[in-house]
Amino acid sequence: MDNNKLKIAVLMGGIGEERKISLQSGRCVADALQQAGLDVIAADITPDNMEILDDGNIDVFFLALHGQFGEDGRLQQILEDKSLVYTGSGPKASRLAFDKMASKRAFVKAGVLTPPVVEFDAHSDINKIEKQMQSFGGKYVVKPIRQGSSVGVSIVGAIDSAIKSAKKCLDEFGDCMIEKFITGRELTVGILCGRRLPIIEIRAKTGFYDYQAKYIDDNTEYLFDTIEDPAVEDRVVSAAMDCFIALNCRHFARVDFILTDDGNAHALEVNTIPGFTSHSLLPKAAAKIGLSMSELCLKIIRTTMEDKKAAVSNI
Repeated sequence: MDNNKLKIAVLMGGIGEERKISLQSGRCVADALQQAGLDVIAADITPDNMEILDDGNIDVFFLALHGQFGEDGRLQQILEDKSLVYTGSGPKASRLAFDKMASKRAFVKAGVLTPPVVEFDAHSDINKIEKQMQSFGGKYVVKPIRQGSSVGVSIVGAIDSAIKSAKKCLDEFGDCMIEKFITGRELTVGILCGRRLPIIEIRAKTGFYDYQAKYIDDNTEYLFDTIEDPAVEDRVVSAAMDCFIALNCRHFARVDFILTDDGNAHALEVNTIPGFTSHSLLPKAAAKIGLSMSELCLKIIRTTMEDKKAAVSNI
């Protein structure tokens, strides 16, 4: 791959709650690719501003949009319809991963543990949900079904509090879910071009890895080599790959888990376009195996182009 001949458009911004983080990710990717010698255009796009997609000189579109219009499959479908080459998972996998309820069903089908959950929408039977929640224990996590970066997430300690939080979440973000709170260590596993990256254990000082802990708090710890039992490590990695495959993801993703004291990994979600900021986990894991940000982004582009070439040859 001749870097000097490639023209890359890094797509960033979007319209969701994660727009600010997406702009940071996009700038980091653009800088990394420019340092690698590529011709790079950084494009802040929205559904009403996608002129960059009509630039016939672009070889690859590097997607750095998070959340709505980034990971929900809409942008991917537009790129597919235009027969453009882009990084990351396709429309169907993106939609599936972005929908936490749908992805949970895929995890269960693949034999991967995931916390018990009930869906909460405008038509929910509160009495029925309360009965289901009684088997969850005494602590609950309320989440929007289609958001990222812990936007709208709350942890509560009683059923009535969970219902109240779910109603608020529903008003702000649409359909939501109430999940059993699983006590354990928070882990994440990056997958890069068919290879698993080192497991990272996340330790937020507040005990909750929320938006503040992810992007602002410099006291959040990201630790490697904290799992001493090789069998447990193998289970975590195997579960991550199972999740990736179950959703039919491609190129790269990040899978989040809670590891309980009995050594079982409970899958929370798959991020099909994880962050590329200075706080972000995929670049940290890549650096652990010796890949700089430039090398990480180049590897993704190289794999993207190879996959497209293989797809064309099979037609």
